[in-house]
Amino acid sequence: MAGLAPDPLAADGIAGYAERLRRGETTAEATAEAYLKRIEVLEPRLGAFEYVAADQARSAAGSIDKALAAGTDLGPLMGVPVAVKDLFAVDGMPTTAGSNVDVADTIGPEGTFVKSLKKAGCVILGKTKTVEFALGGAGTNFVRGTPWNPWDASLHRAPGGSSSGSAVAVAAGLAAFAIGSDTGGSVRGPAAFCGVFGLKTTVGLWPTDGVFPLSRTLDTIGPLTRSAADGAIVFAALSGQATVAPGSCQGLRLGKPRPNFFDNLDEDVERCSSAMVAALSEAGAEIVDVDVPEVAELSTLFAPLSACELIAVLGRERFLADRDKMDPVVAGRAALGLETTAETYIRLLWRHRELCRIMDQRMEGFDGWITPTRSTVPLPVTDYDTSEAGIKQASKTGLNTRPGNLFGFCGTSTPINALGSTLPVGFQVMCPALKEDRVLSIALALEDIVGTPPPPDLSAFL
Repeated sequence: MAGLAPDPLAADGIAGYAERLRRGETTAEATAEAYLKRIEVLEPRLGAFEYVAADQARSAAGSIDKALAAGTDLGPLMGVPVAVKDLFAVDGMPTTAGSNVDVADTIGPEGTFVKSLKKAGCVILGKTKTVEFALGGAGTNFVRGTPWNPWDASLHRAPGGSSSGSAVAVAAGLAAFAIGSDTGGSVRGPAAFCGVFGLKTTVGLWPTDGVFPLSRTLDTIGPLTRSAADGAIVFAALSGQATVAPGSCQGLRLGKPRPNFFDNLDEDVERCSSAMVAALSEAGAEIVDVDVPEVAELSTLFAPLSACELIAVLGRERFLADRDKMDPVVAGRAALGLETTAETYIRLLWRHRELCRIMDQRMEGFDGWITPTRSTVPLPVTDYDTSEAGIKQASKTGLNTRPGNLFGFCGTSTPINALGSTLPVGFQVMCPALKEDRVLSIALALEDIVGTPPPPDLSAFL
């Protein structure tokens, strides 16, 4: 594409890049430079980054090349450029948590997870935009800017949130992969809206020190990647495990939960999801309806629990003093935490833990559950541009992803728009806690059916 440097990992992914790097066919420095040039060209339109750390990235990439030349091999992510959500502290980079309110005291210094990225040899390109305090599924941020979904150059569509910039960066080839966080769908949702792969890990699997805490009860860290294959490599490298191999659909027993999950889907999501379920069945998977009446409780659980814990982090006095600086949609949702009593909060925690136990039992006999990730394709940002509309849409956006958090599951979102949509559509797999190997194996089987996700056409952004 004229005027745009080629994406260095587009053709062969992380595994192919690792081979080329070790054969001497490319360098970490050249790779980082290519991504920085792509950022320079596309960032003015897409707005995926809060901060681009060009000098740091060049320096880190040069050090990686020297280490490799000296015989030090840090593993499959060595020299791979990554973007990090602006909730994570990274030495030498500002952290805003998507806000104009100073919350540095709630984050602290660079944490264990970011250090693990560096130990793996990743080159951090910068910090990606987020919904303020990570409280929002659409991806809008009316105080620090909403990234532009790269699937439509003519209409500003929601990128999904709260890991909005991370999803846009991966979809547009501004990083080899990106890091997000998921409290109610904040990795899986933007992955679905931007046509990339997302992994929600189990609470506690990866430490969250050095990360702004929306909900200490529900927060998890997860990567956004171009493909499930890349996601499996990233997960294995950062967890010290063997890379998961693709599973077979033959013999899989997959639950199709109801109600809500397959209800009120727009035409594109309905068409693609039906085709995906049919393809799984044809490939040998058994699809079984599962009644999950507890989903009716989610609206009364998630909103007050997350809002109460956010207010606890910010402090009531700071929230009230600085509310006028905040995104009105986020402030309106967070204010619910001011009204939640200690008794109510404790009962919410008890019910969350009880639901985790119930769903572990409900999941017995199944390899996983499958659902559409989101009920719609990405909607115009104007659908969220008032406080009332934003809060109303927020209640709908996470209907299919929040259960994974409140039930204690791990999960993935795989792009399936190739089955019948010109805009991104995601398909979710959920598995019990600490079964990331299983959920990735199923996601790899899905990818064998639908193929590697197609990238968006970026020509209209140039």
